[in-house]
Amino acid sequence: MRLSVLIKHLEAFAPLNYQEDYDNSGLIVGDPNEEIQGALVALDCIESIVDEAILHNCNLIITHHPIVFKGLKKITGKNYVERIVLKAIKNNIALYAIHTNLDHVAYGVNGVISGRLGLKNTKILSPKTAILKKLVTFCPVAQSEVLRDALFAAGAGSISNYSECSFNAEGFGTFKGGEGADPFVGEVGIQHQEPEVRIETIFKVQDERKVMLALFEHHPYEEVAYDIYPLDNKLDNVGAGMIGWLEESLDGYEFLRMVKDNMDATVIRHTQVLPKKVRKVAVCGGSGSFLLKEAIAAGADAFVTADFKYHEFFDADEKLLIADIGHFESEQFTSDLLIDIIQEKFPNFAIRLTEHNTNPINYFI
Repeated sequence: MRLSVLIKHLEAFAPLNYQEDYDNSGLIVGDPNEEIQGALVALDCIESIVDEAILHNCNLIITHHPIVFKGLKKITGKNYVERIVLKAIKNNIALYAIHTNLDHVAYGVNGVISGRLGLKNTKILSPKTAILKKLVTFCPVAQSEVLRDALFAAGAGSISNYSECSFNAEGFGTFKGGEGADPFVGEVGIQHQEPEVRIETIFKVQDERKVMLALFEHHPYEEVAYDIYPLDNKLDNVGAGMIGWLEESLDGYEFLRMVKDNMDATVIRHTQVLPKKVRKVAVCGGSGSFLLKEAIAAGADAFVTADFKYHEFFDADEKLLIADIGHFESEQFTSDLLIDIIQEKFPNFAIRLTEHNTNPINYFI
């Protein structure tokens, strides 16, 4: 199949506009119109991964971490990033990354961690803002139901577990068609008053094109009056980290042993084990220290993540247990998630999980 078809499916699950500003998710190397013979999935794109793709005739590598974070002014092979990009281009291998956008969806990276820890009633720890917009338009009463249904079908009107949400108020609009106009109602040159419905509904930024196409296709007027407003509202099912509840409370050391076993961690760096039981748990795959305040404010008894610096451990201030399990360890099951996402839609597509451990950190125990 074409690479663009696979990309469309992945980005429907984890839209690119969900990623952080610093990130570089998406197609990094390759032609979206290329026919994909097979794909290799890994957490990181390192040279051994490219060699593995060549060995197994995979012309696409899908990773969680982007190989290119910053702009490359030259590609001469002077470092591992440039060598990987060069080798991929020479062997006609496309490189695709799905990073913080996959972190920010409810069934993404943190959903996997929550599942492995057995957390129930999970929700996003820090919901994202600035990914919703509001559409306001004015439609004749008789045609308003058809227009609303079209907007809903295009993705508008979804709020958490509710769909087809809108606000409607009746009034009347005025207009006078000029020379060359072909008004749906009224006559050219005469002011017309028409009973109309003011329709308000919200939509996700990535659905704007579909929503606007539905508006123009199903609105009866020659000239459509509408307004679009950016919103700062939080979207509860999109954002960083997750928080949920264990089935039963565990003491601190029992909890750490469970996390080590279930996350296949070699070692856990942690703060002082507190006398209180652990029941409410916050998680964040990868570097999650930026969410410590949110975890404390949410009443978490423990926070499972990675990459805490020395002084940041003090910030727990005996309010919760920090369990730093390692960056790779916290995200290592992301590759399995990606394979599941792809195989659910394309069960016959040739996709394989890497045989290599890409963790750059080794432990001497």
